[in-house]
Amino acid sequence: MKLKRIIGSFLATLTVCLFLQGQPVFAMEDTTPYNWYFKKNESHEQPPLDSCLEFIKKQDGYYLDEGCKEKVIYLTFDAGYENGNIARILDALEKHHAPAAFFVLENLIKRNPELVKRMTAEGHLVCNHTARHPDMSAITDKALFQKQLTALEKCMEEVIGSTVAPFYRPPQGRFTEQNLHFAKEMGYKTIFWSYAYADWDNARQPDPKWAMEQILAHTHPGMVILLHPTSKTNADIMDDLLSAWEGEGYRFAPLTELTA
Repeated sequence: MKLKRIIGSFLATLTVCLFLQGQPVFAMEDTTPYNWYFKKNESHEQPPLDSCLEFIKKQDGYYLDEGCKEKVIYLTFDAGYENGNIARILDALEKHHAPAAFFVLENLIKRNPELVKRMTAEGHLVCNHTARHPDMSAITDKALFQKQLTALEKCMEEVIGSTVAPFYRPPQGRFTEQNLHFAKEMGYKTIFWSYAYADWDNARQPDPKWAMEQILAHTHPGMVILLHPTSKTNADIMDDLLSAWEGEGYRFAPLTELTA
């Protein structure tokens, strides 16, 4: 029994691939759970990737435009519901002709289809944040993992009449290498971020002036920024923030450019 536990642990934490006559017999990706994080700096340099997370590259994972010297920003928003601020965010993006990626849940599609249709009509990418926002790092069954993504795909097709863009973001930033491998097999690229700030708690919204200062102090070339469009602070500052970035010489690009 003890030996069985040891073998099970070994298989759960190593990528194992056996080959028989040049063909893989099976592959087991690491199921160690991770919380995504980035190393902040105020020198406008790209945050380095922790060595323990290097595996994301092998699994089509991105967190910034690595090595990019050009002043380009990839705007991404995690959107689970509408509270009057998403439309304001869209207004600012439209004014600045700034493309963005919205990682949405089933709830937003079903309750606010016109808002999601507006996203696609105005050139934004509507991406997969799963159907119901579970902790995906706890899912090791391939079928259950796929179910969360395919349910969102089906909802998008049935309600909006269009397909989800092939980009996935793990809810809560929780993931395993196995998760990323499953997503890759489904044709998705996993998108993390190189900057975010505490904007998600509607009861404790940050001061707009402070938020602007924090975001601009941590802006860097090739940045993938995560924002929540339900944030009143983000809606209040978005027009000024986009103007400030433009004033510093930045442009806004879609995720298709990041992953090209």
